[in-house]
Amino acid sequence: MWESLGGRDSWRTAITTPTGSRSRRSLSTCGGASSWRSGQGRRSARRRSREPRTRSRRCSRTSAKGPSARITTYNNYYEFGTDKGDPAANAGAFRTRPWKVSFEGEIEHPQTVAIDDLISWFPLEERVYRMRCVEAWSMVIPWVGFPLGELVKKLGPKPKAKYLAFTGNLDPSQMPGQRREVLQWPYVEGLRLDEASHPLAILAVGLYGRALPNQNGAPLRLVVPWKYGFKGIKGITKIRFVSGEPATTWNLMAPNEYGFYANVNPAVDHPRWSQAKERRIGEFLKRPTLPFNGYADQVAALYAGMDLKRNY
Repeated sequence: MWESLGGRDSWRTAITTPTGSRSRRSLSTCGGASSWRSGQGRRSARRRSREPRTRSRRCSRTSAKGPSARITTYNNYYEFGTDKGDPAANAGAFRTRPWKVSFEGEIEHPQTVAIDDLISWFPLEERVYRMRCVEAWSMVIPWVGFPLGELVKKLGPKPKAKYLAFTGNLDPSQMPGQRREVLQWPYVEGLRLDEASHPLAILAVGLYGRALPNQNGAPLRLVVPWKYGFKGIKGITKIRFVSGEPATTWNLMAPNEYGFYANVNPAVDHPRWSQAKERRIGEFLKRPTLPFNGYADQVAALYAGMDLKRNY
C-alpha cells in the first residue's frame, strides 16, 4: 500500500470516513480480482478477515480513522446531477454489469474487454491518496485498483501513441444529468502517455476495501492524485491511444478556467478563486495546498522545463 502522505497528514488519521460509519474501522485486505466481479465485492469484504485473498504486497490492513466526511455522499459526478448529494441519490440503480471497455488507436493489441476480465488481469492494490478538487476542497481516499501503467504496457503503445483519450459512459436513460446540456456528453479526459505510465496513476475499481460505489465512478475510474479531481473520469468505457492532445470536457466548457494538464498548483489561481488553500472535508480551518498535491517529489520531473502557469 502507498501510505506516505507527508506534511500535516498521517495516513492512519487522515482518511475521510464514509458517512454513517464508526469513527474508527478496519479495512480488510485487498481481495483477488474475483472479489470484485459481478457485485461480489461486498460479500467478499465480510469474509476476508478469515480468508484473505491478497494479490499484492501493497495491499494491507489499515485503520480508517478520520473526520466524519462524505466520500460516498459528497461528489461531483454531473452525469447524475450537479449538486454534491445528487450522485448518491440518483446512482443507486445504475447498472455496471454487463460492462465493456474498449482499447483502441495506436496500440499493438486493440480489443474490447468485459470489466471483470479486465480486473482479473492485474493484482489489486490499495492506494491511500489525497484528492484535491479544483473547487478548493479535498479528501484523503483509500482506493483499490491497479496501475494504469501496467495496462499501458500490456496494450503495447505504438511509436505514434503520445496521449491517452478516455471516454465515459453515455446513457441518459440511467444517467439523468445527461438529459441536460450542462456539459458536452459523454465526458472525455486525457493524459500524456508518460503521465499515464507513472506509477502513481491508477484505474480504481474499489473504495474502502469494497467494490467501487456507483456514485464514485463504478465500475472503473481514473485516479491521478497530483491533478485536480475533474481529471478523474468515471464510468470509463473507452481508452484510445492517440498522437495529438485529446479534447477534455472541462477545457471544452471553459478553456480559460480548466487546462488540459490540471496539475494541482497553489501558485496558479482559478480565475474566480484562490488555489493557495483548501478545506479538507470534515475540518473547519483551511490548510495550505501543496504543489502537485504533495506528490512533487515523484512527478515534478514530468514537467521539467514547462511553464506551469501557461500549461495549467
